[in-house]
Amino acid sequence: MEFNTLDLHGFKHAEVQLEVENYLYLNQEDCPILIICGNSQKMISLVEDVLEKIKSSYETGSGVNYGTIIVRTV
Repeated sequence: MEFNTLDLHGFKHAEVQLEVENYLYLNQEDCPILIICGNSQKMISLVEDVLEKIKSSYETGSGVNYGTIIVRTV
């Protein structure tokens, strides 16, 4: 399955909230959306905070998929 993808590599922590919210709202009809956070637990937590704030349904990757989040609904 091909996912609409937001790759956060290269983004600063301070940019995450605005970038994730904008991307999700502009692409909400394309769910599921894959967000690549990388190996930073801080980045993953920041993205999860945004997803909870806007009441999105999501799954956090584990194992070989650690550092990814799949957004099911926005």
